[in-house]
Amino acid sequence: MSRKNIVAGNWKMNKTLQEGVALAKDLKSALAGKTLNCEVIIGTPFIHLASVAAEIAGSKIALSAQNSANKESGAYTGEVSPAQVKSTGADFVILGHSERRAYYGETFDILKEKVLLALKNDLKPIFCIGELKEEREAGKQNEVVKAQLEGSVFNLSAEDFGKIVLAYEPVWAIGTGLTATSDQAQEIHAYIRSLVAAKYGAQVADDTTILYGGSCNAKNAKELFGKADVDGGLIGGASLKAEDFVGVIEGFN
Repeated sequence: MSRKNIVAGNWKMNKTLQEGVALAKDLKSALAGKTLNCEVIIGTPFIHLASVAAEIAGSKIALSAQNSANKESGAYTGEVSPAQVKSTGADFVILGHSERRAYYGETFDILKEKVLLALKNDLKPIFCIGELKEEREAGKQNEVVKAQLEGSVFNLSAEDFGKIVLAYEPVWAIGTGLTATSDQAQEIHAYIRSLVAAKYGAQVADDTTILYGGSCNAKNAKELFGKADVDGGLIGGASLKAEDFVGVIEGFN
């Protein structure tokens, strides 16, 4: 599997079911006649997955959940298993997002379990890593992302690791309007790729897609995506309107 360019939307806890289906429909028609230079994925709330899967069937858009459980099945009220996610028609799942780590106490070990179960159920994880503002200010961003990778995904075989998309998200740039400069993004993406190379070898590292997630929008996408080790974006706010999201996707044109 060679490296892919990807633009993935993360809707977070936004849009009613009806609004979400309408957004998927708008996006499908906006992309219908276009030549795309990247894969397009939308990450919707759980309740949208099956309906959106039906809406985008046969289109250029793939579907992701925003989370899945670290348990296969059973008495876990309110949780959604990877098998349940897969059954909706989704092919991807976002795991390790900074909001899940911060608000829901997801540890390295919990995320390790989630990644293994997702892979077992034929879901491709979009695995998020990144540092807090105080960690960046202390110059600790490299050790933070290294620990996150070692703690949750570097236990995988090279074959399984090859199914993962990495997403670097500087937590200080999510929803704050701050963005890492394209040079800052390139610098840490290159470092992340060097860690993968040290663990799995140069070929796996070269094949690994690393997305940038931190206030990426239509204005800065082209510059960010032009960097050698930035293979696309994990997009929050700019994925909530079809027109804005298409603007980001066109950063690859």
